[in-house]
Amino acid sequence: MIQVNNVSLRFGDRKLFEDVNIKFTPGNCYGLIGANGAGKSTFLKILSGELEPQTGTVSMNKDERLAILKQNHFEYEEHVVLETVIMGHERLYAIMQEKNAIYMKEDFSDEDGMRAAELEGEFAELNGWEAESEAAILLQGLGLPEEFHNKTLAELSGSDKVKVLLAQALFGKPDVLLLDEPTNHLDLNAIQWLEEFLINFENTVIVVSHDRHFLNKVCTHIADLDFSKIQIYVGNYDFWYESSQLALKMSQDQNRKKEEKIKELQAFIARFSANASKSKQATSRKKMLDKISLDDIRPSSRKYPYVNFQIGREIGNDVLSVKGLSKSLEGEQMFKDIYFNMNKEDKIVLLGNPLAKTALLEVLAEESPVDEGEFRWGVTTSRAYFPLDNSEYFEGDEPSLVDWLRQFSPEDESETFLRGFLGRMLFSGEEVKKKPSVLSGGEKVRCMLSKMMLSNSNVLLLDEPTNHLDLESIQALNNGLTAFKGAMIFTSHDHQFIQTIANRVIEIREDGSILDKQMSYDEFLEWKKAQGLS
Repeated sequence: MIQVNNVSLRFGDRKLFEDVNIKFTPGNCYGLIGANGAGKSTFLKILSGELEPQTGTVSMNKDERLAILKQNHFEYEEHVVLETVIMGHERLYAIMQEKNAIYMKEDFSDEDGMRAAELEGEFAELNGWEAESEAAILLQGLGLPEEFHNKTLAELSGSDKVKVLLAQALFGKPDVLLLDEPTNHLDLNAIQWLEEFLINFENTVIVVSHDRHFLNKVCTHIADLDFSKIQIYVGNYDFWYESSQLALKMSQDQNRKKEEKIKELQAFIARFSANASKSKQATSRKKMLDKISLDDIRPSSRKYPYVNFQIGREIGNDVLSVKGLSKSLEGEQMFKDIYFNMNKEDKIVLLGNPLAKTALLEVLAEESPVDEGEFRWGVTTSRAYFPLDNSEYFEGDEPSLVDWLRQFSPEDESETFLRGFLGRMLFSGEEVKKKPSVLSGGEKVRCMLSKMMLSNSNVLLLDEPTNHLDLESIQALNNGLTAFKGAMIFTSHDHQFIQTIANRVIEIREDGSILDKQMSYDEFLEWKKAQGLS
């Protein structure tokens, strides 16, 4: 258990937290959510002791151990992988080091023998004899096979280093586990393994993540950082989002009878409560959900962009024909002799090698030549493309965002219209005067989405559009693309984004061929598993 009492923190005139009082209890996984810049990572640093609050205290029970996912991927470059994992349990690792140093002595004294006996006793109490096997199991579960375990971290790729640091945090069953974006750089199998690990973890977990599917799978509670406070809600991210949106609608709608919204919210709570059976904490969670009243759920202060892709022309039956396409990059085959036709209802997700997915989208967007084969877009189609790297769009000398957006809009659109359009994408007031070159990654994505929406295209090509976005923008984009009436080909690493949008899956396999299935993402994963292909 970890308890926070009257914690406050300011940076200059900016108030991050004020008089936060909260208790995180064993057996629960808390998803810490909040807008970008709200202070989620800062709060984890306060919990870990890395940062001191200006007021208040953070306390844990005596003898409890806290572990945190380290963010410096180069901290352990000279250490062996297996050793680095065990270093996650500082006391156990210190005992191992001292014990080995004593046994290495040439002039081994009686005093050394007594000290070694003490260390051996504590070593056994801390399950030291199982340390290496436990570390190996964690690494293998995350997808790092045994041949890597005795290498140094300097020899590993960036994504493999992340797996080692994650195994380090999980090692030794810590009493409190703090995870800041643990799914970043993990492949699907590693994420699924981590989900199962956390679902079965018996102690306290506090996690920050932009992966909604991950939060939905592992979280028993949501810790919502808003209004400089942290409010705990029972349930996962979807439950928090839907209930907070209902509360917001009710607070905004002064003309309708509140009783109608109350009944709608109560019905939602009851429906969600019935679905809590998949969690190991099902019974207690259901009881808590049953007791939730309207007053327990406050509307969020967060702002969601307005993402709405309208089509200027109805799309015909002839959308896209791909015949025998092949392409290589620097001698490596991206895709080879692929054929497929696209239907007007298709929302296709591309899976497989990231380089191959991007290469195919660049070809279809007519941004890159193909080696062999041909493709043809239907005469009724109009396309809008969201590239993986959008930097070239922001290299001009436009003095403001209004001027930047004007170059992509019809000539007769007024400045008032463009300002309003940018306002819906959360660029309000003086922000529309920003130079495009100084925008953050997330702001550039919102600008690119604005450009695409202005085009009124009936076919969208999107390469990892959720990169750099916060949870609110991802949710808004997800809703906008789900409602889109045209056809679409996209890539994403966001499980829930894919599952709620795609109705067809095309996977580019290692040999350059494709696997093409008209089904949802979850159905595709189940099909592959049944075929022994996962």
